[in-house]
Amino acid sequence: MTVRRVALLTAGGFAPCLSSAVGGLIERYHELDPSIEIIAYQNGYHGLLTGNYVVVDEEARKLAGVLHRFGGSPIGNSRVKLTNAKDLVKRGLVEEGVNPLEFAANQLKKDGVDVLHTIGGDDTNTTAADLAAYLGENGYQLTVVGLPKTIDNDVVPIRQSLGAYTAAEEAAEFAQNIIGEHRSNPRMLIIHEVMGRHCGWLTAAAAKEYHEWLKTQEWVPSIGLSQDRWDIHAIFLPEMKIEIEKEAKRLRQIMDEKGNVNIFLSEGAGVPEIIAELEAAGEEVQRDPFGHVKLDTINPGNWFAKQFAERIGAEKVMVQKSGYFSRSSRANQRDLDLIKSMTDLAVDCALRGESGVIGHDEENNDELCAIAFPRIAGGKPFDITQPWFTELMDEIGQKVEPADNSAAH
Repeated sequence: MTVRRVALLTAGGFAPCLSSAVGGLIERYHELDPSIEIIAYQNGYHGLLTGNYVVVDEEARKLAGVLHRFGGSPIGNSRVKLTNAKDLVKRGLVEEGVNPLEFAANQLKKDGVDVLHTIGGDDTNTTAADLAAYLGENGYQLTVVGLPKTIDNDVVPIRQSLGAYTAAEEAAEFAQNIIGEHRSNPRMLIIHEVMGRHCGWLTAAAAKEYHEWLKTQEWVPSIGLSQDRWDIHAIFLPEMKIEIEKEAKRLRQIMDEKGNVNIFLSEGAGVPEIIAELEAAGEEVQRDPFGHVKLDTINPGNWFAKQFAERIGAEKVMVQKSGYFSRSSRANQRDLDLIKSMTDLAVDCALRGESGVIGHDEENNDELCAIAFPRIAGGKPFDITQPWFTELMDEIGQKVEPADNSAAH
């Protein structure tokens, strides 16, 4: 296959891998074939629909390694769903009656793109596959190679999504400062709300990172600087059954003994119950163009704070969210290594015309390969029976039971 022009785009929410993944793709193409032109659509599918792109020039190729030092995305993101025509018309991205998928596919054809690299979650990558399918049916061959980006680490069947390692480390660092607030008032309740709509992996991994950090510290318990006050007293995930009354009784005892309670909360925990409560009160639950509940409008952290504050006798409550702190970070070394392996393979696959999403295939002995688009899906649940997580829960003294998975978020 002859590749003359490659396009890159990043889409969806930020993750600590986007800038580095863009840099890695540019570096690999420049290494293998400097004659291949590279363009970058601005703000994801928004830029594709508007035909807004920049050409990766000689300066950008020479300095591509600089991108590994930054978070965010140098080429911009947006939440644009190509199958949601109503939303796109409302935003002025397509005209009434236009098929957005067809419009975007024709734009790729117009721009002379042979390979499209999408860096995003399941929606981003499967949409790109739909574009390639449409073009193929109309006599235009497009190779699409996606990279899995989500700090939730919930893409089926990919073992580890780009950026998730870093996000967990950053959330743990965020907690180090926030939980330091536990002596700012007697009987303090602190809730650290972590991103994770359907999957609790990030909250669990951040809690583990934080808990392990505690073990490396020196303490002065005689003056009040003790690990048990700084520790995590509860973790709540979407995959766990949460019994408010039972947990409140346990946490009340901790509050009475220690004078504070610290909770790590996945933003997706308890969401079905919150939605039911709001709708029963006649309130409308807002959703984004993808149909996802806008979690910032229902405030899971505040809801849990209300459930526990009175029950455990908290005098002051603090709810802090680490999401934007974590997801906009530059990639750590563990992620940089993963990004390097995936971007190198992504380019190799593109040059031989092999489409798919790059990842370690959990259904194929964790082989790093291009996974066929029909096998890609979001919402992979976190396995709460994993030994590292059950050990963590044993250490903080919390019993774990699986949630009723029939509840829809």
